[in-house]
Amino acid sequence: MSEIEDKYISLLTDFGFKRIFGTDMNKDLLIGFLNALFEGSHVITDVKYLNTEHLGDVYAERKAIFDVYCETDNGEKFIVEMQNAYQEFFKDRSLFYSTFPIREQGVKGHEWDFHLNHVYTIALLNFDMHEPAFDPDRISHTVKLCDIDTHEVFYAKLDFIYVEIAKFNKSVDELSTTFEKWLYVLKNLSRLDRQPQSLRDKVFDRLFTQAEIATFTPRELREYEDSRKAYRDLKNSLDTAKRDGIKEGLEKGRKEGREEGRAEGLEEGMEKGLKKGFEKGRAEGERLNSIAVAKELKAMGLDDDAIMRATRLSASDLAALFTK
Repeated sequence: MSEIEDKYISLLTDFGFKRIFGTDMNKDLLIGFLNALFEGSHVITDVKYLNTEHLGDVYAERKAIFDVYCETDNGEKFIVEMQNAYQEFFKDRSLFYSTFPIREQGVKGHEWDFHLNHVYTIALLNFDMHEPAFDPDRISHTVKLCDIDTHEVFYAKLDFIYVEIAKFNKSVDELSTTFEKWLYVLKNLSRLDRQPQSLRDKVFDRLFTQAEIATFTPRELREYEDSRKAYRDLKNSLDTAKRDGIKEGLEKGRKEGREEGRAEGLEEGMEKGLKKGFEKGRAEGERLNSIAVAKELKAMGLDDDAIMRATRLSASDLAALFTK
């Protein structure tokens, strides 16, 4: 018997995200979200879903598994990912993933002139990225290849879009744009017991219908329960790792503060030491996130593919972790 009391699924779970954004029957919802993200600067009319699993050119190369991968009617490629946990080399991973839709456009033979269609990598982040290059007051960030002196765009057909949904804190009564409405449901859908009046239109009516748990088949319900449990285990592990990291950081900060205080004056030294300690504590907590979660999921009996999707660890990372 199901223990789920929520009326709507969580879009932060693997099952919920892919049901709403990664199925052909709901592609209008993905189109609606993407158009809201671009806020009129780009209009998408149709998408075709592509294979989400990609292998390298040879068997030994790493593979990439996307949450959602699609192509518009004019050939533009979109990777859309939900990322719940910080990953040390997340920017590297974003770049690596973008190479697959770039390389697959290569045409064999001598006639290809190297023309490429636009590639978008869109990462929805359920955490604060703490990226120095980003405006801390903004939630959505677009990265392009630019000249560092003129700040002019050098190559306009490769976009990395990072959306820090964890930083979005507006209430349902404060929503003013369609994009803000999407951010709200991404973060809060499972907490709602009814569809708010401000989220009533053709697209959101369909979203709430597709997200209603009472309409699920027994198999869908089991899959969602497993996905929700994996998400909650992940969240608990993250919270624990962060607390441990902050505690360790404070201890290091006090020690370094005392040492620097002797040289620079106690108050200034303590301030610098605590700042360093907090930074080290956060970094340590984030480093432990993926490892702690992987161990818990392994103990639960999840297979390696499921663990890799939940933690974003690679197959070689898992092999090194579980053969120690």
